[in-house]
Amino acid sequence: MDYTAHYHSPLGGITMASDGEALTGLWFDGQKYFAATIDKEHQTQEDLPVFGQTRRWLDIYFSGKAPDFTPPLTMRASPFRRRVWELLLAIPYGHTVTYGEIARAIARERGVKTISSQAVGGAVGHNPISLIIPCHRVIGAQGHPTGYAGGIEKKNRLLQMEQAGVNLEL
Repeated sequence: MDYTAHYHSPLGGITMASDGEALTGLWFDGQKYFAATIDKEHQTQEDLPVFGQTRRWLDIYFSGKAPDFTPPLTMRASPFRRRVWELLLAIPYGHTVTYGEIARAIARERGVKTISSQAVGGAVGHNPISLIIPCHRVIGAQGHPTGYAGGIEKKNRLLQMEQAGVNLEL
């Protein structure tokens, strides 16, 4: 069974999803791929411990600080997407990486010459746990913010809030 709850952020409503133990989704209301990983039959359950932890994480984040913890997460995805999202979790607050840098890191891990940046972009774009798995910190090759399921305006505001601009090689 999946459970959902709501959070009011400075950038709009956010829906959280959980399997009862871990966070499985976090979306800006109405964003692309909204609620794509939760069962159609789910219940609203505002008082789950993981939702309390997630609200605390979001409160710290939206106060302009880097949270020093991560709520428990369950990533429902293929191994490739999970690996991309694990690399996103390693991007520090206030830093950015490019799709190409993530692709090169995965290629090195797999011992192959290349991995498609477009495949990485697909995985980044389908990240169901926005903000906590910081897909907004992934930018284009020229150092410019590109697509974001929550909207490019939100991505720009998040990067400005974090004062992001320093690229970090993975």
